[in-house]
Amino acid sequence: MQRPLSSPSKNLFAIADVINATSKLTDIALQALEITGISQSSTSIQKGDLFIALPGEKFHGAQFAAQAVANGAVAILTDVAGSKLIADVPVIISENPRRAAGIVSAWYFSEPMRDLYSVGVTGTNGKTTVTTLLYQIMQAAGRDSGLIGTVETRIGIEAFASKRTTPESAELQSLCAVMRERHMRSLVMEVSSHAISLDRIRGSHFAVVGFTNLSQDHLDFHKSMEEYFQAKAALFTFEYADLAVINIDDSFGARLKEMTELPVVTLSRTNTKASWHYASIVKDYAGATIAIRGSGGILIESKTVLHGGFNYDNLLMAVAIASESGIDPIDISAIIPKLIGAEGRLEAVRLGQNFTALVDYAHSPDAVARVLETAREITQGSVIAVLGCGGDRDKSKRALMGRALHDGADIAIYTSDNPRSESPEEILVQMVLDLEVTAPSQINPDRSAAISSAVNSAQPGDVVIILGKGHEKGQEINGVIEPFDDRIELARAIENKR
Repeated sequence: MQRPLSSPSKNLFAIADVINATSKLTDIALQALEITGISQSSTSIQKGDLFIALPGEKFHGAQFAAQAVANGAVAILTDVAGSKLIADVPVIISENPRRAAGIVSAWYFSEPMRDLYSVGVTGTNGKTTVTTLLYQIMQAAGRDSGLIGTVETRIGIEAFASKRTTPESAELQSLCAVMRERHMRSLVMEVSSHAISLDRIRGSHFAVVGFTNLSQDHLDFHKSMEEYFQAKAALFTFEYADLAVINIDDSFGARLKEMTELPVVTLSRTNTKASWHYASIVKDYAGATIAIRGSGGILIESKTVLHGGFNYDNLLMAVAIASESGIDPIDISAIIPKLIGAEGRLEAVRLGQNFTALVDYAHSPDAVARVLETAREITQGSVIAVLGCGGDRDKSKRALMGRALHDGADIAIYTSDNPRSESPEEILVQMVLDLEVTAPSQINPDRSAAISSAVNSAQPGDVVIILGKGHEKGQEINGVIEPFDDRIELARAIENKR
């Protein structure tokens, strides 16, 4: 957890007052107790911290109170249930500790996101690429910026591994305070539907929020597409933002445009009535020559190395937000040719082979279909694709992902991808439901062997694409994460190709 060098000191009474928390302690006792930090992880506690103990799916955070106190926590914020698990340490109680955690964290660090030009991007697909492209534009334009997302966290040019797409509230606000302290001008971050629903961003505020698209994913958590959409839509209010940038080519985006209370900037690949749209896209083997029309008649002409319609959508959003933030369109035009996609997103593995080898994070039906469409665009040969579905996650999308692979690839290889506590074979049965898998397509639960088989099937000019894990560097099986990087496995298979 990143912490600012000069952490504030605030008494427990003031903290309790901000969130209307109750306590068995007297007001005088609460006022006498100084808090010099906040954490939601018992292992990252420092001396003088307030430990926020939240209820979880399997455990209550209060079960780790003793460890937090041993590490230096001087007080705990929790709910009634959690308070019953804690003894001999000051406790303040909130009816909704998740919501309280967001509010108190933002207040404790003096709302650091308001001191940055903060941009939050949400949607099923494209969040990582949009934020990465926008971060690159900001940096190239001379605006030192922070980045928070699935792949990594950055403060200027300093990079850290990310634990989740959107951090828990205390970690998020502390990280933003560090960015402010280091004089970052902007923050670009992914905002997941989980983070919105679980109040991780409560107390946050963005200059701009962007909506990319919505398609089936995370229905193990949200239960229905409508619930999933409403979670995303909750970000597009004055509580969280000042301006919305929305892709109206997506049907949910078009609906969001009509219902949000925010002023809206619209995006479309082809609709010339949108605030930002493409005047032309001329594709070639190296990418595309593009012309973008923007607000007020802006025309940005440039070239991009990015491939695929979804990447043109991602680039359009990044360009639009950059321009809305005040970056000169002339500068943006000069920067676009230097922009590269995010790690693990259509990432090429090149070892001098005579076919194209790619790795992509696609792990929803729509993402799989879109990526395979792009693979088709860049080859006159065959598309050979490897895909698995994660265990202990949304089971309803498995057959849809299997169908997308079947329909989009010439050779479809079904394998495992983080089976976790589930049987890889059973997951594969669900993936190929109602499909006829015949040679040279195959079902192979050994992901390494599946990748080797794909490479060995490749002929000159083909595309081999490994889907689902992208930037990830591990494979989780029965609670154990073993090292596994699709890029390394793909490179090894190319080197050993028969």
